[in-house]
Amino acid sequence: MCLLPQPVASISNFPRDLKIMEIFINITFLLLLFFRISLALAQNTTISINVGVVLDLDNPVGKMGLSCINMALSDFYASHAYYRTRLVLHTRDSSKDVVVAAAAALELINSVKVQAIIGPESSMQASFVTELGDKAQAFQWSEAVPITVDNEFGKGIIPYLTTALQAVGARIPYWVVIPQMATADQIDEELDKLMKMQIRVFIVHMLPSLGTRLFARAKELGMMDEGFAWIVTNAISNYYGSLDSSFIDNMQGVLGLKAYVPNTKDLENFRGRWQKRFQQDNSTLSSVSLNVFGLWAYDAAWSLAIAVEKVNTTTFNFKNMNISAGSSTGLDRLEISQSGPKLVQELSSTRFIGLSGDFSLLDRQLQSSNFQVVNVNDNGERGIGYWTPQNGLVRNLNSKNTSTFIASLGPVIWPGDTTSAPKGWQIPTGGKLKVLVPVKIGFLEFVNASTDPTTNTTVFSGYCIDVFNAVMKSMPYSVPYEFHPFAKPNSESAGSYNDLVYLVFLGKYDAAVGDITIRANRSLYVDFTLPYTESGISMVVPVTDNNVPKSTWVFLKPFTLELWVTSGCFFIFVGFVVWVLEHQINDDFRGPPRQQMGTSLWYSFSTMVFAHRERVVSNMARFVVITWCFVVLILTQSYTASFSSILTVQQLQKNVTDVNQLLKDGKNVGYQSGSFVLGTLKQLGFQEDKLRVYNTTEELNELLQLGTENNGISAAFDETPYLKLLLATYCSKYTMVEPTFNADAFAFAFQKGSLLTRYISDAIEITDMTKIEKKWFDRAGCSNSNSGDPSNNLTPTVDSFWGLFIIAGVVSSLALLIFAAMFFYDHRHTLLNLDPKTTYWGRIRVMLRIYDQRDPTSYTYNMRGLQDPVHCLSADESLPKTTPPRPSSANHIESHIVVEQHFGTEHAGLNPNPQATQKTEGAIELTSHSEQGPVPH
Repeated sequence: MCLLPQPVASISNFPRDLKIMEIFINITFLLLLFFRISLALAQNTTISINVGVVLDLDNPVGKMGLSCINMALSDFYASHAYYRTRLVLHTRDSSKDVVVAAAAALELINSVKVQAIIGPESSMQASFVTELGDKAQAFQWSEAVPITVDNEFGKGIIPYLTTALQAVGARIPYWVVIPQMATADQIDEELDKLMKMQIRVFIVHMLPSLGTRLFARAKELGMMDEGFAWIVTNAISNYYGSLDSSFIDNMQGVLGLKAYVPNTKDLENFRGRWQKRFQQDNSTLSSVSLNVFGLWAYDAAWSLAIAVEKVNTTTFNFKNMNISAGSSTGLDRLEISQSGPKLVQELSSTRFIGLSGDFSLLDRQLQSSNFQVVNVNDNGERGIGYWTPQNGLVRNLNSKNTSTFIASLGPVIWPGDTTSAPKGWQIPTGGKLKVLVPVKIGFLEFVNASTDPTTNTTVFSGYCIDVFNAVMKSMPYSVPYEFHPFAKPNSESAGSYNDLVYLVFLGKYDAAVGDITIRANRSLYVDFTLPYTESGISMVVPVTDNNVPKSTWVFLKPFTLELWVTSGCFFIFVGFVVWVLEHQINDDFRGPPRQQMGTSLWYSFSTMVFAHRERVVSNMARFVVITWCFVVLILTQSYTASFSSILTVQQLQKNVTDVNQLLKDGKNVGYQSGSFVLGTLKQLGFQEDKLRVYNTTEELNELLQLGTENNGISAAFDETPYLKLLLATYCSKYTMVEPTFNADAFAFAFQKGSLLTRYISDAIEITDMTKIEKKWFDRAGCSNSNSGDPSNNLTPTVDSFWGLFIIAGVVSSLALLIFAAMFFYDHRHTLLNLDPKTTYWGRIRVMLRIYDQRDPTSYTYNMRGLQDPVHCLSADESLPKTTPPRPSSANHIESHIVVEQHFGTEHAGLNPNPQATQKTEGAIELTSHSEQGPVPH
């Protein structure tokens, strides 16, 4: 039974209730007194642990951190009054100076004997800064410039950032360091340097005190417009909530990473208490709000209090370090705690959920929890995603990582109020790409830098120039450029190709364009794009007319073996199809089996010379023959052209077949002036006196015509593009022979680390250079098939005529199928009336017997019957006057006769029907009268 309290007490019970309440108050007072006495006794037995705190107390962040540390210890020991240890703080001011902070730490260790020091946040960017590399990869940024404050805080991020960018193929070509107290002029000086560079991706790592001034100057110089990309670390982004609107306005489009702290009831409670206490202690600071640094300081102090208690020792003794005396640094007097290693171990194993989230230490560094990716827009920040140690970049905390950075985040609004991601580089405003072009004497088809006498300007032309212009047009972005000749004042070449490349390395020019070969020594100084020509060093030799007897079987060479076999098979197949279509209705395709086989083969193969005389009466056969004659016409014309070319080419024989023959016979060889091929020839074993140099195709032609006997050359070695130009110019006078030596091809050269190298390489892959090659290297009446044995390229293959064979095969097969379908349809009654016990082979024999007979319904035989009056009279008398026989009836009766001849009357398998016999006597008599002798088979 449940008794509820009465709402009103009676007057008689009032003295008794008052007495009970008095007893309860006395007991409560005794308990509180006992608790305070116990607490006092515990405090008398606690162990004080000295802990140093080094912060910049002139900075609001430092004051906020100290306030949070004090509150953390108060809260901790209020809830852990039974702990025997108590942390005692000894605070020192770092005065924004690393040296002062280090001196304060030494003083705390030597004089105060502190067991630990809580200092400013270290370089905790190691975990999440690697995601900056993923961003660079996702947006195809190959370079980025870090901008940091000139102290240990700024320098601490560089190793992590460099590693992260290198992991994705990006690099740091330049590093901007700005002093903490830099003036506006100093900041402008550094930003002006960046404006003159092509890089447009900047990573800022500094505190807001310097960051606000940096972005103000960047906006003033136009560096917050479209095309720029700015990324800031949490050193700035964690302060977004406490920055004024003018600073936010200067950072429109900036991406940032800030620590993400989930909002909990404990955090809200602490935030209110901290705000009240901080205002009491710092009444002059009114705009400071609690951020993640204060929460980290709170959790750090909390974890240190836990670890000290776990050490479980009553004394924390010190011992001297083994350092030689007399050190000017004072380290010889430095003492270390004997309990230090155990304290570090306990700190590393401490895990708890603090105000900032999950708290843990690894390598004495506070591990990153979750970070939020924010984009500065309008009047504040806008969250576009998160980063977690488990999943990396995600759109929401409860989702998993996707494949790319762009897909993992929400839409980004970049500087200039655009959603298009910056390309990461840009030609400086008002500038053009300075491209160096070699000046040549010969082979001007590749590159030619000539002076226009009317305008006194240099005109650039040639294959390499046209390719570069086409590639630049294929670029996704417009890049202005201008050519500069590599020449002396008298218009002569200013040096070798290595000298030209070295000027690009020195930064005097942005790129070099021409017939520049990729070489290992040059790659040390410049970056090459993908090659745009063939690679290799080839040998070209002259060919002479040789009237030696031709091969006995040369007439077979115009076609390959596969083509001969395929053509023969089609001749036989077409002959068979024509025979099938004509056998029943054309006497030219009837007779004994050997005669029929010979006629079909003769008819088919005679089409090769169009000598077929047999008359074809079937429309389907005519269509097959017309199609096949067209195929034969193409084959014969191709054979004639190929055979003529082979007979012509056979008169041209090579004087030299390989390099060993040249060395053995002591022949002279040539190479192009200034080419690296000279070194290759010396490696092959050619002596200096056997080498001749040439500058133009005309000189090369002259040397080859003279030959070794007249102080000329027997062969020339050069890069494949040059020799192809020679072959295109002089047609069949020369040919290239194997082997081809390995060598790289032509490419464009750019400064080391240039952002354009990758983009131009991509553009080379999609640029069609066919028209450019035809413009410069095709010569009227010349064939490009001069490499190796020319006759090998003159032989047609099956692939050359595969389309014609398919057409002929389809037409013939289709005609055969149509004929078979019509034949079986006309004689379907025969198959239906056969004895069901008749075997499959027997049925086939019956149909073949029927097929072997003349077709009395054909137009051919009807016309012959109309020309014979006797036969017509007999037929007319035998047939009924009113109902002339239908063709199907005649076929059916003839089929019946064939079956009777094959099986006998009683075994024919046909149902006897006297009436049907009487009705068909006229047709039978017509057949017998029209055939005046034995039927030929």
